[in-house]
Amino acid sequence: MMTTQALPSALAAIVDDFQALSEPERLQLLLEFSEGLPELPERLTNHPELLEQVVECQSPLFLTIETEKDGSDGPGTAVRLFFKAPAEAPTTRGFAGVLHEGLDGLSAAEILSVPDDMPELLGLTRAITPLRMRGMTAMLGRIKRKVAAASGVRA
Repeated sequence: MMTTQALPSALAAIVDDFQALSEPERLQLLLEFSEGLPELPERLTNHPELLEQVVECQSPLFLTIETEKDGSDGPGTAVRLFFKAPAEAPTTRGFAGVLHEGLDGLSAAEILSVPDDMPELLGLTRAITPLRMRGMTAMLGRIKRKVAAASGVRA
C-alpha cells in the first residue's frame, strides 16, 4: 500500500478512510462524497464560461479555482475549489467531492505538492474502469495546473 505521508492532512485522512475499507465499501464511501459535493455559488452558476471542462472525465465535469487571502498578516493565500458535475454521475461527483474536502482552503504549495498518482491511493483501481481513473487523475492535474497558473508557480 502506498503511503499518505506526502499528502496534506485532510486528504491523507480521506485516503486512510478509503484504505481501511473493502472494495465494495470504498465505492459506497465514494458515493457519500458525491452527495457531499457543494453546489456552485450563484456567481459561478450563471457564468459557465468561468469554469473549465475536464474532458478526460466520462461525465461532464467542470471546475475552477479562486484564491483568497487567509486573513493572516503573512502572504498566505487559500485556494478555493468549485466543481459542477451532474447528479447522475456519482463516480465523477464522488472524486470531485474527495478533492473538494481534501484540498479546498489549502495553500497553492500544499495543493501542488499532492502526488499526481494520488487517485490510485483510494484503492478503487479494480472497482472502477481505467477510463474513470484517468478522469480522476486528469481532474487533479487540471486543479494543479490552474493553481500553478494563479500562483505564478510552474507545476
